[in-house]
Amino acid sequence: MRLLCLLTFAVAFVLSSNVARIPLHPIRKGHRSFSELRDSVKIIRDRWTVGYGSSGPHPEPLENYLDAQYYGQIELGTPGQKFMVVFDTGSSNLWVPSKKCSWFDVACWVHRRYDSAKSSTYKKNGTDFAIQYGTGSLKGFLSTDTIKLSDIRAPDQTFAEATQQPGLVFVMAKFDGILGMAFNSISVDNVEPVFYNLLRHKLIADPVFAFYLDRNEADVIGGELMLGGYNASLIDGPITYAPVTREAYWEFRTDKIELKGVNLCEGGCAAIADTGTSLITGPTEKIEKLAEIMKARPVPGGTYFVPCENTTSLPPLTFTIQSVQFVLNPEDYILKVTQFGYTMCVLGFMGLDLPKYPMWILGDVFIGKYYSIFDLGQKRVGFAKVKKPSINQPTAAYGPVFRSFAGENLRKVVPMARLYPAIQV
Repeated sequence: MRLLCLLTFAVAFVLSSNVARIPLHPIRKGHRSFSELRDSVKIIRDRWTVGYGSSGPHPEPLENYLDAQYYGQIELGTPGQKFMVVFDTGSSNLWVPSKKCSWFDVACWVHRRYDSAKSSTYKKNGTDFAIQYGTGSLKGFLSTDTIKLSDIRAPDQTFAEATQQPGLVFVMAKFDGILGMAFNSISVDNVEPVFYNLLRHKLIADPVFAFYLDRNEADVIGGELMLGGYNASLIDGPITYAPVTREAYWEFRTDKIELKGVNLCEGGCAAIADTGTSLITGPTEKIEKLAEIMKARPVPGGTYFVPCENTTSLPPLTFTIQSVQFVLNPEDYILKVTQFGYTMCVLGFMGLDLPKYPMWILGDVFIGKYYSIFDLGQKRVGFAKVKKPSINQPTAAYGPVFRSFAGENLRKVVPMARLYPAIQV
């Protein structure tokens, strides 16, 4: 019995020592300004109306990167060149700025740039690459190199070296690039997404990844992305899974969306879980009804505000998924915005009409409340109530993180930090 205990302890110690954590810190604290909110809302609207269903070059409509509050570190090449990227479930490609970018590309020169000449594992590709945004096209070319996430190192990852980034959108960003985590069916140029590459090389235990987004301003770490499974120690109660209805984005069906007895989702609605967007968007007619019930006033650009002293009396918004209710209370969906020293309380919702069919996008306002699991193997999305974690403490325990004992790959953890400036709750 004593020997068994010692062996168990030894195995647990080995496994624990192989969990890699990347400590990241918030860029700044405090509420965002009204002008930043207005610009971010415009970015969301432009990206959808320009990209979704557009005939332009390789549209990627779901990203609202300036609004994305969370990002993490990756490395490309040998030796590793470090980049901060948004882990985005609304796209499928990886791109970072290139050393070969134009002298006129301001966004490129204020961020880290990939230099293929400094990598011994670089493989030339050269295929042209372009993604359409509301402010123009992000352009570049494809390259292949080794990628490292936490302590996972995968060979032969094809990605885009961005040589032209449109407008001022990416100039102000605190991240360098985007790492897409949607299905391979929407990957530009049919490039194998990073997560698929990890699976092909059997570097992770299961075809599952999960997000915990920490919205507590006092915490040093902004959350975590787990690759190869989910962190059971962060989950309070059962997991509700919804099947993916279209293998492009992480799209599923909601049964109801209710506010004070009014169903904003008659007959069920299409929804997408998107870590690259901070707001919740829905059809304009439904968001207007929601604002009317809350007695909210419109803000230029498409959002709504309420007097901060009234927020505690606002009703909960309930999403019913697979017959299970997921409730957002006022403290979950109210965004505090400052302008000239005055604080406004803005609803974390905006109206957005898509050209193909009505859709709700559940961004960080929702994902920040519920632990979110993306199961590529079984084509499903899972949500669970978040247990107050201790990942910001040095002695944090990750609970049943590992799949099994020796001989099997570990599930990897990539803690993430908030991106600032961003909408703060």
